[in-house]
Amino acid sequence: MSERESLKSRIGFILLSAGCAIGLGNVWRFPYITGQNGGAAFVLLYLLCLVLVGIPVMSMEFAIGRAGRNNIVGAYDNLSKGSRGWKAVGTVSYLGNYVLLMFYTTITGWLIYYFVSFIAGRFTPGLSIPDFFSNLTESAGLQTVYMTVALAVTALVVLGGVAASVERITKVMMVFLFISLIVLAVYACTLPGASAGLRFFLMPDFGRMSERGFFSVLYDAMGQSFFTLSLGIGAMAIFGSYIKRDRTLPGETVRIMALDTSVAMLSGLIIFPSCFAYGTEPTSGPALIFLSLPEVFRVMEGGRFWGALFFLAMIFASVSTLIAVFENIVAYWIDRRGMERRKAVLLNFVLLFVLSLPAILGYNVLSFITPLGAGSTILDGEDFIVSNFILPLGSLMMVFFCTSRYGWGWRNFLGEANAGEGLKFPRRLRIYCAYVLPLLILFIFFVGIFQTIFR
Repeated sequence: MSERESLKSRIGFILLSAGCAIGLGNVWRFPYITGQNGGAAFVLLYLLCLVLVGIPVMSMEFAIGRAGRNNIVGAYDNLSKGSRGWKAVGTVSYLGNYVLLMFYTTITGWLIYYFVSFIAGRFTPGLSIPDFFSNLTESAGLQTVYMTVALAVTALVVLGGVAASVERITKVMMVFLFISLIVLAVYACTLPGASAGLRFFLMPDFGRMSERGFFSVLYDAMGQSFFTLSLGIGAMAIFGSYIKRDRTLPGETVRIMALDTSVAMLSGLIIFPSCFAYGTEPTSGPALIFLSLPEVFRVMEGGRFWGALFFLAMIFASVSTLIAVFENIVAYWIDRRGMERRKAVLLNFVLLFVLSLPAILGYNVLSFITPLGAGSTILDGEDFIVSNFILPLGSLMMVFFCTSRYGWGWRNFLGEANAGEGLKFPRRLRIYCAYVLPLLILFIFFVGIFQTIFR
């Protein structure tokens, strides 16, 4: 095996992995799904699910990557001693990276367009924001331009290498993200009427939860805790393959999850006080970011600045995920195909540009394609494939691989996860990880399919 690149520092690994986990799931999905499920009561359930599902699965993915010293396909191949079945599992997980970026690049392009529009002062008092968003999505050319910008920035960062570019630039992006979110949160919490939003977000109201139904809220909490971490496609495994064995993986996982959760909470501290202060509905679903919040920033004192800062933070959160996933894709071509990094980056830039076009065209030229029923788009279908199939099933196979004698096995997983200093993975959790955890993942999988089909 050829000598691999490695990360220069532990903090680089933590911030890079956190950058992969931190994305639209934190600053887009978390606030609106919290609003739909009654605020703080949902947050408590979400945090519990992070501990029950997120920590063990992420620890396992890191362990597979660090022990396999390869991308997810190669790691399964190496640790299973050439099993074709496990190599096939790794291949399916790896392909999920492409499907994820097929629509993530488009959404990142939207964020860049909104940022540019705030800087340019386009959100004037007479502007109809729903029309503004519709004009964007109906223009294939405009979307393609901004998608290309997002993809080009990502490719340029990955082109520079793991330590020299990916690690260094992601560190800067994560620091800026946290600083900007803290500044925005402090400002939002000082707005007149913000206290009502803070109560909604931070004070549990189990009555609102019961109105929606406990099991429905539980599913949303489990789903959010699971999908926000980008588990199951090997994006975390590849960074595990770049680190040393001087620190235990559960300890690093807890730190990464703490950063991930901090971004989600800061987003809530921005969005809910702002919405309540300006009378905007905080339960407006995915449209919250692109329709409701711009309306808030438009009427807010200094809204042009605050809106630009918010969408710049969103861009950093989204691009950090693009970089992590793109690096995982490129690593396969380097590790398994022996391709030079420059050629692998160029090849996948062109490939992902083409693969990203259907999501864009699904809002205009191909709008007649409705994979999930009337009103859905190609982007929705791609999101459904990743979120409801590849992520949960990929994670389920990782759990089975680390707990079963037909895979890598519990003893090998523990030896890798607990190597070094730090928090150890409890040996006595084998029964939970081997039997209960798979049932929780299957619950997320089947309920997600059911809700989509019969909604």
